This record gives sequence, structure tokens and C-alpha cells, in this order.
Amino acid sequence: MILNKKVALITGAGQGVGQGIALAMVNEGARIAVTGRTLGKLEETCELIRARGGEAIAVECDVKYKPSLEACVNAVVDEFGTIDILVNNAQQVPLGKLLDVTEEAFEAGWLSGPLATLRMMKLCYPHLKEGGGCIVNLGSSAAKRWDGVGYGPYAAVKEAIRALTRAAACEWAMDGIRTNVILPHATSPGLKGWVKARPEEAAEFMKTIPMRRIGECEEDIGQFVAVLCSDACSYINGQTIAVDGGQAYLG
Repeated sequence: MILNKKVALITGAGQGVGQGIALAMVNEGARIAVTGRTLGKLEETCELIRARGGEAIAVECDVKYKPSLEACVNAVVDEFGTIDILVNNAQQVPLGKLLDVTEEAFEAGWLSGPLATLRMMKLCYPHLKEGGGCIVNLGSSAAKRWDGVGYGPYAAVKEAIRALTRAAACEWAMDGIRTNVILPHATSPGLKGWVKARPEEAAEFMKTIPMRRIGECEEDIGQFVAVLCSDACSYINGQTIAVDGGQAYLG
């Protein structure tokens, strides 16, 4: 139980990667706050957690709006008393070529990505520093793609998250807070939809993964995040870690 009694706040945890991280963490003894825009999905995640004997609360939250984030953090602290782990997973994805992506789509990507990440880190900071907290932000290897056509806006917001992660790792380490970013490939609903919509591109994408498979949300991505947030990784800080079967070349 490497996360015994730790309190983890996970955004976008109603399905996919966020849900997988929540389930992996509860297996390691964490108490979980799942947040997202759809309360029904969050409750489903909580039911899965409780079925495993874990503690969980669902907090409806739209990460694009600061008052919603503030209310979310307050609700978690009111329930559990603190926050030890923050996972910024929620993200609206602005895909498309530069001439095609609307400003509204890019703005939603910015608000739900780097701005929401910064806001959540700042809101959780007072609680994280009390007990040596851990932040895991989700980036993307989109900026490392062999072909950036159609991925520029998405890569831009995700690279901003990487920059904020590095800054927090340097500025807050003395407060006992570790901050890292992961670049995952996972069998999430979003990825499944992309595969269905772009089967030829998806087939080429699969060929670029040395392990020739997409990671499972809980077993591959979630379990890694659980370990990353544990004392076993207490000296890992400020890193970008691709959890992608060996695809991304980060050198």
C-alpha cells in the first residue's frame, strides 16, 4: 500500500486515463477525489473504487472556470482534510490544421490545459506543501510527432503544461513538492475515437510504437503514476516521462 491514506485529486477521472489512475491509486491505499464535468461518470468511477474497498468522492467541476476549480479544491479539503497528490488530466483537445482550428477550440484547449493546470497547482499548493505532496501533469508527445500536420494547436497547449511543470519542480521542491509530467498512450475513449475516425493514420501510428500496442489506462498508465507519486520515486522531480511503449524520442 505505497499510497496508504494519501489523498489524491484527479481531474477528468470519469473515464479513460483519469479513471485508470484513480483505480490504480486506490489499489495502493489512496483516498480519491474524482472530478469532471459529468457527475454520472464520476459516480461510476466512485462505485468502482468502493467496490475495491476504497474511499472516494465525486466533485463536479469544469476546469475551464476558476470558481469551479476553487469550489472543487474546497470540497476535497472539506471531505478529506488535505490534498497530497494532484493529477491534472482533464483537457479539451484542439485538433486540426492551423487554418482550420477555430479560435474557440484553441481557447478551450488553453483554458482546460495550461491555465487550468496552473490554477489547480496554485490552489493545491498550500495543502501539498504540508505533507510533501506530488503533482503529476499530463502532457503529450504530439510535439515530438514525425508529422505535425493537424497537431500544432494541441502540441502548443501541451508543451505549455511541460514548461509549467518544470517551473513548479524548480520553485516548489524546497517546499517538499515534486512535480513531473507524463506523456501517455492509452486506450482511452478519446484515442479509440481517433482510431475509428482516422484508421489509416492510426495504423501508421501503431507501427511507430516499438511494443506495438497501446497502454492500458489502469495497468500501464495508472500503476506507473501511483509508483511515481510514492516514496519509491522520492528523488524524481521536474521530469518529462513518456509512458508510451518506447515511441517518443525525448533526447
